[in-house]
Amino acid sequence: MPHFFYLARCRDGSLYAGTCLDLKAREAKHNDGTGAKYTRSRSPVKIVYHEKFKTLGQARRREAEIKKWTKSKKEELAEE
Repeated sequence: MPHFFYLARCRDGSLYAGTCLDLKAREAKHNDGTGAKYTRSRSPVKIVYHEKFKTLGQARRREAEIKKWTKSKKEELAEE
């Protein structure tokens, strides 16, 4: 079963980075208020970028890597 790293655009324009198994379900959880605490007050959110991985560990390593990036570098990735 594949795992995903994703970037979600929040209502305030910020980007949220996370991991999941199902992108549509995860976006729905963010938007119904049961996702991450960060996105609860910033919904609606839309997943604007994702990468597919074989394992959760790989997806989480990518998430940790990208969370260290500057906002402008994350924005460039989101635009791809």
